[in-house]
Amino acid sequence: MQDYTATRTSDTPDALWLCEHAPLYTQGLAGKSDHVLAPGSIPVVATNRGGQVTFHGPGQVVAYPLIDLQRAGYFVKEYVYRVEEAVIRTLAHFGVTGHRVGGAPGIYVRLHDPHSHAMLPQRPQKHTDAGAPPAPDFDGLGKIAALGIKVSRHCTYHGVALNVAMDLEPYSRINPCGYAGLQTVDLSTIGVHTTWEEAAQVLGQQLSIRLAP
Repeated sequence: MQDYTATRTSDTPDALWLCEHAPLYTQGLAGKSDHVLAPGSIPVVATNRGGQVTFHGPGQVVAYPLIDLQRAGYFVKEYVYRVEEAVIRTLAHFGVTGHRVGGAPGIYVRLHDPHSHAMLPQRPQKHTDAGAPPAPDFDGLGKIAALGIKVSRHCTYHGVALNVAMDLEPYSRINPCGYAGLQTVDLSTIGVHTTWEEAAQVLGQQLSIRLAP
């Protein structure tokens, strides 16, 4: 990704890479080592994306959009929104309602009712007071997709990981995305049984649609 981004020109086509990783933890640029509790034999890889520590492993669809934002005509904040929207639409394909949480990038589901369309009180909202925004509230939620990006010369790399059918135990050995006690789920945990290939196809289609200029 770094090589592709460093050597691309204004004529280089955008790309979308979909893959599945062997078990590993990745740590973001500002990642704090104390969020890695007990990695055991799972390697911890330092990366230059944003965010804290997360886990990648079999049964997870990892998508790396390599997009020239200047050519696409939108900025980083909208790019993040579009990537999250692609995940939300992918979950909707499987009958699950995905949610955003204010101050915490990624997509979350209600643990007790993953199909509920009711808006979360924790959703991103404008705050009228001049103080700091409230800390993210994960009560009753599980994280199903993690987002970590990097932008260099207006071009994106790294991306988003959607949990499909994983061994979730390694998440208990870290503070996922820097939040102690944050529960991580996958589609199989909430009763959706599909294949990696189908989930990757749907997510790839949604990202292609949402990230188009």
